[in-house]
Amino acid sequence: MGLVYILYSGTLDGFYTGATTDTAMSRLERHLSGYYNDKYTAKVQDWVLFLEIPCISMKQALKIESHIKKMKSKTYIRNLKQFPEMIDKLKVRYPDS
Repeated sequence: MGLVYILYSGTLDGFYTGATTDTAMSRLERHLSGYYNDKYTAKVQDWVLFLEIPCISMKQALKIESHIKKMKSKTYIRNLKQFPEMIDKLKVRYPDS
């Protein structure tokens, strides 16, 4: 099983999108602990979990993560949370196969 997680930083007023087979909270703790030293999320320590998208596989999670990153849009990410049907459409668009 895979998972797409989106973190938000108020300091940066920005989002970070990642994919994992772990839990979103576990990944958030890693980002906050400095585990990913010299990475984008290491710049600040106010990351919070904004959204998590459970996927049927890591392959699907990576496709959805890539799609979200390519959009390069805070509005798009906010809309994913506000309109869950957008997530359903992503899962149909990017099946496990």
